[in-house]
Amino acid sequence: MKRLWTPVWIARHTAMVVLVVAFLALGWWQISRAAGGNTLSWAYAFEWPIFAGFVVFVWWREARHTVRGDEPEQRVEPVAEVEPVVGESGSTTRPVVRRPVRVTRVPAVVNGVEDDADLAAYNRYLSWLNANPGARPGDYPG
Repeated sequence: MKRLWTPVWIARHTAMVVLVVAFLALGWWQISRAAGGNTLSWAYAFEWPIFAGFVVFVWWREARHTVRGDEPEQRVEPVAEVEPVVGESGSTTRPVVRRPVRVTRVPAVVNGVEDDADLAAYNRYLSWLNANPGARPGDYPG
């Protein structure tokens, strides 16, 4: 239970109490407005206590995770492979860093003809735009 009495958790407890009291007070205010004839306030009268319940749920869930010791998963950097290197003082290890493999994408060409006619027309259009940098798309002759 000591985990729930750190300065961060005291701030969380305080925020939870303030939010729940404020949301319930806003719900009560909406009930008084709805009783005065404002029909839209009936929806808000039910909405604010739901918000208060959600705050309690999140606070309870986080407190339970803290007490159990369930820490949220931290982003772990991948560990580089290690290959042994024999030095003067015996066997040592050195991490191996490899470059990422870049794969080039080429269009599917069968017997010198691209597989998709629409893709071929679009590629011709892009080539024309690249060759004519000042041209507008409406100037394309094709």
